[in-house]
Amino acid sequence: MRLTAREDDVTDAWSRAAFLREYVRAPFSVAAVTPSGRALAGLVTAPVPHRGDPVIVELGAGTGAFTAAVQRRLAGRGHHLAIEINERFAGVLAARFPQVDVAVADAFRLREVLAGRGLDRADVIVSGLPWAAFTAARQDELLSAVAGALAPAGAFTAFGYTLFRAAPGARRLRRALGDHFEEVVTGRTVWANLPPAFVHICRRPREPWLPSPGGGCRAGAVGAGR
Repeated sequence: MRLTAREDDVTDAWSRAAFLREYVRAPFSVAAVTPSGRALAGLVTAPVPHRGDPVIVELGAGTGAFTAAVQRRLAGRGHHLAIEINERFAGVLAARFPQVDVAVADAFRLREVLAGRGLDRADVIVSGLPWAAFTAARQDELLSAVAGALAPAGAFTAFGYTLFRAAPGARRLRRALGDHFEEVVTGRTVWANLPPAFVHICRRPREPWLPSPGGGCRAGAVGAGR
């Protein structure tokens, strides 16, 4: 059932409050003060196909900013799996989106969660995880899990905040994405988001035994940071 505009606004306000509470309680696991805006959500979920019955996986779904966008694109098709480690957020998701398969788990267990549902690979994986806040080892183990769970022709999307684009964790992530995917395209800044953000769209996951030449990302960035 689609929410009315008024219900949507009330839900968004409630989600922002819930996000802030969880940020104060555990800032390094939430790593954002407010949920992502609709403009950013539209870009992050753009690879979700309008046809067929795809398997869509959402990592770090939070209170559902990207979940709502995925659901609009699916319109009742496919299998939408949302993985959220925060039990409070997972409860919010299950209540807001009863049609979504919500799993309380670490994103690193992605393949295990898929297998438990009789699913092999995901067609699209969208991420709401705080990548820049992770250590190099954590980034690598999560990206390995993502690349291993993504269909060869699938797409993986992740976002970052423009303000922290030059931070060590963000630069490290950009290199790590190139190590795990043959194609990484970084979009322009979404200034309408608070705070402004950008999106990485990754395709063609590499086999684990085939690192990228030079150990870095070889794909070009499109309009990065503008």
